[in-house]
Amino acid sequence: MRKDITVAATLRTGRGTNVNRRLRLEEKIPAVVYGVGKDTVAVAVNPKEINKILHSASGHNTIFNLSVAGGAVEPVLVTDWQYHPLKGTLLHIDLLRIDLSKRLKVKVPVHTTGDPKGVKQQGGLFENVARDVEIECLPDDIPESFTIDVTELMLGDSLRAQQIPISGSMVLLTAPEKVIAHVIAQRGEAAEAEPEAAAAAPAAAEPEVAKKGKKEAEK
Repeated sequence: MRKDITVAATLRTGRGTNVNRRLRLEEKIPAVVYGVGKDTVAVAVNPKEINKILHSASGHNTIFNLSVAGGAVEPVLVTDWQYHPLKGTLLHIDLLRIDLSKRLKVKVPVHTTGDPKGVKQQGGLFENVARDVEIECLPDDIPESFTIDVTELMLGDSLRAQQIPISGSMVLLTAPEKVIAHVIAQRGEAAEAEPEAAAAAPAAAEPEVAKKGKKEAEK
């Protein structure tokens, strides 16, 4: 989703620990900008501004403006990011320049709403199997998320990717039959049903070989 956000960036020269330490003192982190047939550029940005974007409703699917000192303002998207394994601080990001006239492949979160009837009325268990789906669309059509009502799901029912309402330039890339959520029997109930099914099954017919052997013994 495109947002009216502009992040300032400065050109970065040099690499290595000393350069990164100096950037941290300036409350900045290293980043690279690439894409749309232009040269890759090394820049520095404020990690607080990037964290706000990554933790927003649209997250890493947010398209925002990058203003590089001495350069043009360009729409970009965060494609990769690295956090410190212990401190949890943002260390580095990759930014992709966006051509607003060309389609993008993105993963969009899927949220569910409502209480399934299969849980309330039949004692089933509701499970979220997949948290997102992949779509392709124009940059301005990227949704923050998809929200699906699961109230009508009964025991044994599934919500599949093909049931997600897509519109505009969106095309579903995730397999249409992929299960997003379902209502299944409680594990204890499923285990109890197995012995009952076995008891109800008819006894297996005596093998033909055994029958022949019995007749020969009677002779």
